[in-house]
Amino acid sequence: MPTLGEALVARLKAHDVEVVFGIPGVHTVELYRGLAASGIRHITPRHEQGAGFMADGYARASGKPGVAFVITGPGLTNTLTAMGQARADSVPMLVVTGVNPTKTLGRGLGCLHELPDQIGLSKTVSITAQTIMNADELVPAIDGVFEAMESERGGPHHIEIPLDVAVYEHAKPSAKVTVPERKEPQADQLEAAMAMLTNAKRAVMLVGGGAKRADAAIGALAEKLDAVVVPTVNARGLMHRHPLCIPASASLEAVRQEIEAADCVLALGTELGPTDYDMFGRGSLPNMQKLIRVDISSEQLARHAADLKIEADAGLVAQALAEKLPNLPIKDAAARAEQVRVAAWAELSDDYRLMCELLNVIRDEIPAALIVGDSTQPVYAGNLYFDHDVAGGWFNASTGFGALGYAIPAAIGAQVASPERNVVVIAGDGGAQFSLPELMTAAQEKLPITFIVWNNGGYGEIELTMERADIDVVGCDPKPPLFEAVAASCGMPYTRVPAEAEALARALRPKHGQTGPRFVEIDAPFIAN
Repeated sequence: MPTLGEALVARLKAHDVEVVFGIPGVHTVELYRGLAASGIRHITPRHEQGAGFMADGYARASGKPGVAFVITGPGLTNTLTAMGQARADSVPMLVVTGVNPTKTLGRGLGCLHELPDQIGLSKTVSITAQTIMNADELVPAIDGVFEAMESERGGPHHIEIPLDVAVYEHAKPSAKVTVPERKEPQADQLEAAMAMLTNAKRAVMLVGGGAKRADAAIGALAEKLDAVVVPTVNARGLMHRHPLCIPASASLEAVRQEIEAADCVLALGTELGPTDYDMFGRGSLPNMQKLIRVDISSEQLARHAADLKIEADAGLVAQALAEKLPNLPIKDAAARAEQVRVAAWAELSDDYRLMCELLNVIRDEIPAALIVGDSTQPVYAGNLYFDHDVAGGWFNASTGFGALGYAIPAAIGAQVASPERNVVVIAGDGGAQFSLPELMTAAQEKLPITFIVWNNGGYGEIELTMERADIDVVGCDPKPPLFEAVAASCGMPYTRVPAEAEALARALRPKHGQTGPRFVEIDAPFIAN
C-alpha cells in the first residue's frame, strides 16, 4: 500500500497540480516519496521564502493554486512572509510542511526544528491550517483546501504532516475530484443592481484583482453603461487603451474626484484598500454615492458600507450584467475619462513621468509580458499610472503586505506557469538583494526572464522619509554588489544602461541566438518624489 506521503502526491496530481516549489529536508523526505514518478515538476529555490513567492507568482499567472513543500520550523517561518503577501493579495497557495512526531508536539523537548506551536503560528497568516493526525484526514483536508481556493477568496492554506504520520499506510484515494461551481449572484440582487445602474447618469466602475480575468465582460459592461473604469493595481491591464479606462491610481486627486462625482459606483472584486484608494494618507476612501459592491468574500463585504452588496464571483456578475442590461445612451464617459487621464498624468512629477515612459518602453518592446515588480521607484510610478497591455500582467509587492524581495522569485513562478509568455522583473538594488540567489534558480531552469534592476544605490525612499521627519539617516546605504559580476556568475548576459528610453529599448531588443535569462541594470541615481 502507498504511504501517506505518496497519497499526498497522488491527491495533488488529482487536483491538477503540475508544479511544486520546495527545498527537501529530513522533515519532508516522505512527502517526496512518489513525486518523481508522478509527473509533477519540482522547482528548487534557494530559500523557502523564494518557494512561497514562486508559488505566488505561479498562481497569479496561471489562475491555479501555487504549491510549496517546506520543512518544519525554519522552513515554515521562512515562508510566512510569502504567505503574508499572498494573504494580502488574495493569491491561492497551499504550503505543505512536515512537523515533529505527534508524541513530541507542544512538549518543548528540544527536537530539531521544533516550534512551540507551529500550527498556531501558521494560523496567524493562513486562511486555514490543519495537522494531519491520521491517514483518514489527508484526502478531506486536501480536497477542502482546493474547494476553498476555488470557491472563496484566495489566500494561503497550510497542511502539516508529522514525521510519524507521513509513513503511515494509506489506501490509494480515488482520482475523482469534485470542482465546485463559481459563486453565482442571486437573481434579485442582479435586478437591484440593474435598476441602480440603469438610472445612473454618471457611473464609475472600480475593478480589482478579483475581476482581472473578466476583461471581455468588464469591457462589454462598461460600454453598455457608458461608465468610466478605474482598475486597481492588481487589475491593471484590463481594457488596454480603451477610451473608457483610466489606468491610474484611485489615490490621485483627479481620479478621486471622478469617483466622488459619480452618481453610482460599481465595485467589482476590490477590497477598497488604502494602498489603492488612499496611498497618500488622507485617512479616508473617496465618498461614493449608491455603491454596489461585488465580492466573493462575505468578510470583505462586511468591512465597508454599501447600498447593495452581492456575494458572488465578480467576473460572473460582470458577465450577467453585460448580458442583461440594455444599451444605455452614450453620454460623456469617454470625454470624462480622457480629462481624468490628462489630469492624473499632470499630477505626476517629471521624474515619475520618466519612469512611466520607461515602463511604456518595456511594454512596447516586450508585448504581452508579465511584469513582476518589487517595491522600487519605477513600480511606484507604474502603480500610479501605467496602461499595461494584458489583463493581470502587472503585479507587484508594493501594495498590501509590501514584502521586499518578491519580484525575482515570483517572476520565476510566473514563467513556469506561462512558458509561452515573456516575463520581466523590475526590482530595486535594495529589494533585489533580498533574493539574489534565486537568479540561479532561473539560470538552472533556463527560464527566459528579463531581470531589470533599478540601481539608485540604497534605500533612497526610506532615506528621504527619514530626512522629512527630521531623523538622522541611519541604515539606508546598503552597498549593492557588482551586478555585472552577479549576472556573469549566473551565466546571464548583462547590459547596463542609463535611465533613458532609447537606451533601454536597445537593451531589451532580442539578440540573435539568445536564450534563457538576461540581466539589465539601469543606472538611476536616487530620484526624490
